[in-house]
Amino acid sequence: MSAKQEQRAPKHWVTILLGIMVAVVFIITIISFQVKNTEYAVITTLGKISGTADSGLNFRWPYPIQSIYKFDKRIRCFEGKGGKIEETLTKDGQNVLIGIYIAYKIVDPVLFYTTWMTIPRAEESLSDWMRSEKSLVIGKYRFDQLINTDANKMKLSEIEKMICDELNLKTRSQYGVEVVSVGINNIGIPANTTSSVFNRMIAERQTISSQYRAEGESRAKDIRSKADAEKTKILTDAEAEAKTIRADGDAMAAKYYSEFNKNPQLAAFLRKLDSMKKIMGQKTTLILDTDSAPFDILKAGAEKIDNGSKK
Repeated sequence: MSAKQEQRAPKHWVTILLGIMVAVVFIITIISFQVKNTEYAVITTLGKISGTADSGLNFRWPYPIQSIYKFDKRIRCFEGKGGKIEETLTKDGQNVLIGIYIAYKIVDPVLFYTTWMTIPRAEESLSDWMRSEKSLVIGKYRFDQLINTDANKMKLSEIEKMICDELNLKTRSQYGVEVVSVGINNIGIPANTTSSVFNRMIAERQTISSQYRAEGESRAKDIRSKADAEKTKILTDAEAEAKTIRADGDAMAAKYYSEFNKNPQLAAFLRKLDSMKKIMGQKTTLILDTDSAPFDILKAGAEKIDNGSKK
């Protein structure tokens, strides 16, 4: 072997090794596949389902012998395709605009693949079912259970749960999909029925206010009646007590009057003195004839004083 041939030999070996490595990687790629923790993998052999694969690295027969179909196992939020917000008739014949969404996840990948194969096909069917179940459930409730100022009369949570249950009856056992929750994201009133609805709501509020006013007037009458009865009782008791006091006073006065009968002059003097006290207050100046009662007692007192001094 010549020197040139000996120098080329290592280069040929390097090329061969690189080719072998590329071939091995290519073969591994063909006969293996990776499954994420958030995915399901369904394996088909010659077009028929032959099993599922766990997360991680898995091996398979090369295509077209075996094919791998992956589905996301996480919860997906879906609002429906056409007609997200549509007019729906309530139990009492009112039109409302309702839009809903669902949160769903794949729980049986084999059943899901058998019935739908792809998520777009699944969501197309789900959109139709959402629309029909929404109409059926809303039709069981009155308008005031959807739109009301009183939160206690609202039934939105109950409606959402009922739609969710009805959808699960179809999807879980037959299609491998679980509807986790249903929510109402839009609710409104069509323009052509807004005025009539508002008028009806105003009439309802007026009826309620009339009931409150009637109850208030009834309670006011009861309060006034009780107050009048209490007033009459108090006045009656006070009048009876006053009569008793007057009777006691008259009895006491009779004793004093009997004493006055014994000495009429003393009684007249005391009466005049009492009149003087009432007529003449503090800082009062009077110029009167002392011959007039009750000031004649001043004259009589002065005469008594003069007579006493003369004696």
